[in-house]
Amino acid sequence: MSRAATSVSRRAPDMVMRLSRLGSLHQCRLSFMRVLTRRLASEKWRFERREFEVDDQGVGHAVYTAIGPKRSYSLVAFANDLPAEKRSDRVIAEAWDATFALFDGVPTQADIDRLARNVPLQEAGRISESELSLSRANQSVRLWDHVVASLASGRQPDVAQIDAVGYLMRTTAVYGSGKFGAADRDVIADREELNGPFQAEMLSVYLTRAFVRDLVEHMAHMKGGETAVSLDPKLARRLGIGNSTGLGMAPFLINHPVLFNNWIMAREEAIARVRSLPKAGNKDIALFHDLLERSVQSVHQWRSEHPVQRRKLSVLKHDLSALKEYLASEILTRENPWDVLYLWAEQNLSEEGQELVASLMLEPYPELVDGLAHCMSDSRADAFRIDGGRTVGELRDQIARTFGWALDIDWSVPQSCARAWYTSEEKLEPRLGERFEEPIADYEQPLAPARDACAAFGALEDWPADTPISAFLLLHPEHRHTIRRAQISASAPYGEIRDNTISSDVMPIDMLRAKLSFFGATHFDPRSDRWVRICMYAGAPYPEDLSEKNADFWVYPSVAE
Repeated sequence: MSRAATSVSRRAPDMVMRLSRLGSLHQCRLSFMRVLTRRLASEKWRFERREFEVDDQGVGHAVYTAIGPKRSYSLVAFANDLPAEKRSDRVIAEAWDATFALFDGVPTQADIDRLARNVPLQEAGRISESELSLSRANQSVRLWDHVVASLASGRQPDVAQIDAVGYLMRTTAVYGSGKFGAADRDVIADREELNGPFQAEMLSVYLTRAFVRDLVEHMAHMKGGETAVSLDPKLARRLGIGNSTGLGMAPFLINHPVLFNNWIMAREEAIARVRSLPKAGNKDIALFHDLLERSVQSVHQWRSEHPVQRRKLSVLKHDLSALKEYLASEILTRENPWDVLYLWAEQNLSEEGQELVASLMLEPYPELVDGLAHCMSDSRADAFRIDGGRTVGELRDQIARTFGWALDIDWSVPQSCARAWYTSEEKLEPRLGERFEEPIADYEQPLAPARDACAAFGALEDWPADTPISAFLLLHPEHRHTIRRAQISASAPYGEIRDNTISSDVMPIDMLRAKLSFFGATHFDPRSDRWVRICMYAGAPYPEDLSEKNADFWVYPSVAE
């Protein structure tokens, strides 16, 4: 099918960039995990387990290497026999069940020895430009013990228990882009296989999943001896890698407006392209129905104890029933089927349901969608440079276009600025505190773009429209960051969240979900309004089984499961 000329416009930023909608996004063809597995398969990457030196107590190291057409990358993993009292998902933890580094190439013994002295220490250690990421993970103890005991006794673990948790280990951080000595993004940005966002980190997690499977089987054989069996491959594929993500991820979206814009714009362009198709082929319709049924299965496997997510899941299940009933009228065989479907969803489904439909619509059309993955990184080194020659009038107009929704907010009301973002002294991690209850206002980070834009707009009010911005900034340097953001938004319309990020009712988990959906995460399980657990790569083929046939739709469970 040739690319259709786009006649449906991308959805407006004022609609898309609200936190409630961003907090309802789902994975799609452009999600980074799926982009990675498609590439690994199409380029026929090979995988080797080069070393696995782990003793009967679960202590040791392993090396897994991904070998591509031009370069190789190796996960160096360190296993630890961690006492239960030291196991914590919090960033202040000092020990973990396993720690990892993604090495650029194939490590020598000297490299492994160096990493062994540093990687298990995480923040307290240091890595080098030879490493692309640093990460750690803890066991889901209940499921880990069940799987080890089952395999050791010669039987397979219980499917219900596997599905109830979804992972044997969960990461608590995957650091890259220069943290703790790792290679800066610029070092790898021109490599085709790592040019897309977070591809090194996604590769690290993919290889981590293989290590975790091998480790649990190893521990079962150490315990059960000749009685022990390996994990059934079908059960192993149901297991992903968990992740616990807290507030540290939320400011990323605010601090990287061009990058965030590129993610959202690529998805919005993909949706617009598909909505513009005049017809849907029979194979396209069949695939959509198949993946819809598999999505229903996924939603029924999705568990959460958080009241907000439980309500959203309940509504989503109702949405899916309504969607199936609507599709029974064979709407997809008519003219402009995807636009008609989307408009119906917009009128009849929740935001969660609307965004699931939007993601599913993209699935039959790799030729329209997949190329947009090349547009999702940020290569604009000059984007943060303020153009001081632009006028005050132009700046006021741009602030009004981007932040007009915020100009009527009364920022003197405590509810409007109840929260303040700051950085913890101990771990240098972002925190969100109560402005009027804690002594944190003096340490506030510039993570309230709407409030700051309104303040700058007010300061500009009495300046002549033809005055250069540079003249204003000489007297008001405190507004530099707002002017920079306003100028960026002229070419990055999806770079700004259209909501108050310091209000009394802000839900930071909406920002976490938005970012994690682009990673390709599923089964979001908020544990509060500030941290969430997810699952990554559940259903994906393991490296030795990866092929072009199974590299894409693995994210949708089989309806037979």
